[in-house]
Amino acid sequence: MTAHPGFPSAPPLTERQEARRRRILAASAGLARRGGFGAVQMREVAESADVALGTLYRYFPSKVHLLVATMHDQLERLHETLHRHPPKEPEPAARVAVTLTRAFRALQREPNLAEAMLRAFTFADRSAGAEVDAVSRLTTEIILDAVGARGAPTPERLSAVRVIAHTWHSTLIGWLSGRISIEQVQEDIETVCTLIAAETTGEVRR
Repeated sequence: MTAHPGFPSAPPLTERQEARRRRILAASAGLARRGGFGAVQMREVAESADVALGTLYRYFPSKVHLLVATMHDQLERLHETLHRHPPKEPEPAARVAVTLTRAFRALQREPNLAEAMLRAFTFADRSAGAEVDAVSRLTTEIILDAVGARGAPTPERLSAVRVIAHTWHSTLIGWLSGRISIEQVQEDIETVCTLIAAETTGEVRR
């Protein structure tokens, strides 16, 4: 039995169920890569994943649920890559900036997929709260891993991490919509990551 990734309260999946879920997520990502948000249609996902449409809806009640879960899956892959090849910069703020820049570059290479996932994440309602919360937790974990501190994070650090994560998502949306340049994305990421240095030296005040 395998725990449902990213959703600790969900019942564990059997190997067969997990394999089916992996096929569904792969099909979702494949369709999104080809045509963005509009290309991900539940019937086509079911056909591509070789599952019944009713089965697909039992795993993911809507397209938004599916695409937010796809975002979580893509971030998990990034997290694994970062574990294998962590940033080498000596300062925590610089490591976080490098980590988020690498994440941005990965999404930049697949703009249709990035657009689909971020559109779903941005417009998800409360019914997809578990999926959205899982993405947020994983983003926080990725940033905290880059910081490299041991032990439980302080409330001040968690606040800084939330602001960094919000800024990262915002810059991605701005870039995808053509409102900001890649250079501005880089500058904003580097600027907001200085919150880590400020928090470490006690300069952040609630």
